Amino acid sequence: MDYSAANSQLWNVIIQLGYIAGMLLLASFLRQASRLIRNSMMPVAVLAGFLLLALKYTGLIDLDQDFMEILTYHGIALGFIAMSLRVPKKREKGAESKIGFRSGAVIVSTYMVQGVTGLIITIGLALAFMPDMFRAAGLLLPMGYGQGPGQANNIGTTYQTLGFRGGHSFGLAIAAAGYLVACLVGVVILNILRKSGRISMKDAGAHEEYDAEYFNGKDEIPIAESVDKMSVQFAMILLVYFVTYLATRGLTAGIASISESLAGTVNTLLWGFNFIIGSALAILLRVILERLRSTGRIRRQYQNNYLLNRLSGAFFDVMIVAGIASINVEDISGLVVPFLLLTVIGAAVTWLHLKMVCKAVYPDYYYEGLISMFGMLTGTISSGVLLLREIDPALETPAANNLITGSSFGILLGAPVLILVGLAPKSPVMCFVTLGLAALYLLILDVIIFKVGRSKEH
Repeated sequence: MDYSAANSQLWNVIIQLGYIAGMLLLASFLRQASRLIRNSMMPVAVLAGFLLLALKYTGLIDLDQDFMEILTYHGIALGFIAMSLRVPKKREKGAESKIGFRSGAVIVSTYMVQGVTGLIITIGLALAFMPDMFRAAGLLLPMGYGQGPGQANNIGTTYQTLGFRGGHSFGLAIAAAGYLVACLVGVVILNILRKSGRISMKDAGAHEEYDAEYFNGKDEIPIAESVDKMSVQFAMILLVYFVTYLATRGLTAGIASISESLAGTVNTLLWGFNFIIGSALAILLRVILERLRSTGRIRRQYQNNYLLNRLSGAFFDVMIVAGIASINVEDISGLVVPFLLLTVIGAAVTWLHLKMVCKAVYPDYYYEGLISMFGMLTGTISSGVLLLREIDPALETPAANNLITGSSFGILLGAPVLILVGLAPKSPVMCFVTLGLAALYLLILDVIIFKVGRSKEH
């Protein structure tokens, strides 16, 4: 085997990770050295991502676009698997199931707000002064903002085959803009909240005052014996992700054997949301280990919450840098007016809607719930976690877990979204029908959030 620089396959991973590592360290230095950057609350990973994006477009480095997208995809799952393996505190047990359903309703109701807003804009443009406007294009707003580049790409491509010229690029452009909204507008919002005294910028360094049990819990395996404690955490994460791959592959193969048409829609969704399957399997492993300990089959606790927090944080940091660096500015081409209207008005209605519903669903950690949901429902789960870590660096509130449990219930509650997406482009009349159905479903979800969910808790 050729171990020299001529073997690009051998060295490409190291080169690309080296770019990310260099930008993370540079961004960390700049944040420490610049009071302006510190006061802006710009997360290090976001700054590093935009530095890398700038280097890519100046041609100073040869960034591997596919590799960046691979890191972004896997980073989400690995980060949330690490979080899900953490042993919950006694007060946290059972909390996930109680709030998960309402979190799912928050997520899907926001899809509906975005969808209704998007359809009003594109139908209005078509009726007013853009008669060639593809009226169903407004539904790419919840696909790009709410569900991320994967679904925006899939639905945009589908709409392109149905007559929406440039639908593929338009969907990806909205997803890219959503990520920028989550990162940049989200940071501005954090600053406004901080200056008004409603939140405080928390420093993870404060945990240095914690006692020894914070770093090494009771009855845990030794820090170092025949295998390092960090290696055990890493092995559990990778094992769960490997089983996630096998389980997802089995599910998609089973669906494909039943119905090819169903597989074309559902299988993409399963692979796109594989982090939910991974999180569920991580929780299953956690429960199995707890049961084995309670019955005396094993004596030690294998998970270490401190190390799992650090690993999840590392996965998220790398994922955020790679995600921003993988943005293609070229996707924003043509259709400038509908693009600007959808992205700007979409961000505003998303924020206003979440302010209302999060106050009802997350009264004990309102701002953590609001900020994390806004980050996720304009960008991706990674951007939701990114913003959350600025005010909850150790992810001590349930807000981060709500993103997972809410997304799980969101898949069930969001099933009608796929129907609406397929219904709208059939004809101009069906666009109006879809608009009415989306508004009706939004009303039903709001009843669940404000009435049904609350009554069950009291």
